[in-house]
Amino acid sequence: MLSLPVTAALAVAGVAVDRWLGEPRRAHPLVAFGKYANQIEARLNTGRRGRPLGLVAWLAAVAPPVIVAALLCALLPWPLAWALHVALLWFALGARSLTEHIAPIGAALARRDLAAARELTGRIVSRDTAGADATALSRAAVESALENGNDAIFGALFWFAIAGGPGALAFRLANTLDAMWGYRTPRFLRFGWAAARIDDVLNWIPARLTAASYALLGDTRVALRCWREQAHRWESPNAGPVMASGAGSLNVLLGGAAVYHGMLEERPALGAGSPPRAQHVDAALRLVERTTILWLAALLALAFVSVASHV
Repeated sequence: MLSLPVTAALAVAGVAVDRWLGEPRRAHPLVAFGKYANQIEARLNTGRRGRPLGLVAWLAAVAPPVIVAALLCALLPWPLAWALHVALLWFALGARSLTEHIAPIGAALARRDLAAARELTGRIVSRDTAGADATALSRAAVESALENGNDAIFGALFWFAIAGGPGALAFRLANTLDAMWGYRTPRFLRFGWAAARIDDVLNWIPARLTAASYALLGDTRVALRCWREQAHRWESPNAGPVMASGAGSLNVLLGGAAVYHGMLEERPALGAGSPPRAQHVDAALRLVERTTILWLAALLALAFVSVASHV
């Protein structure tokens, strides 16, 4: 079990490594994990006893790497164990990757290059972008920045603070399985239930801390009102608070109509103010960056208090 001062120092180191290196360009561990998960799903997703087998599949995918990571962190000498904690947090984080994927969309919109903005946005969202205008593309980019700030950064930091590197690893793998299996399609409606619900549980506290942080670092009054009045309308119990608060903080309107697989879906409105434009994409990324700094500062402050109380 890591002490709070060590946890804070290693969290700062993990964020720094992610900022320096970003995600691995080759041989990303998540690629191997995805192949492994696909093999499990192909064997167990037979259409019968969907929910129980979905839970078995989730445990078979997540438990072995997390248990191995926990044993190594417990048994290795402290310099190697601390390095492993940092490496696991680096693996779980996606802050630099988030910026690398979303900032170019804002740049393309700023120079009015809709073709490039549509192509770049289509790489990170599941909605159709072929006929999207500048407002729709800005909305998609801002929504992705706010929601993935929680999924790719703050959820991992929260579970790292709770359980070190293995905790961050478990969160990242659970979030990945939700992205792979957590769909309400005939194939995954029952089998993917466990992956979706476990991700909801693991994300419940981090999402609300993220929403509170977004509110604190922007238009607080509007953000809190949007969170209170709008979040429950969103289908996801965790994305709703995060995006409603983030949209209110930035004074933009999110949600609304979007095309998925050729079908127009009318989603609940989130936020207040004007429709997003190119500058709001950069503003959303800056909000995520300020929130990262806030979380690390809070963790360091708690570590300082912990040390001071024992002096």
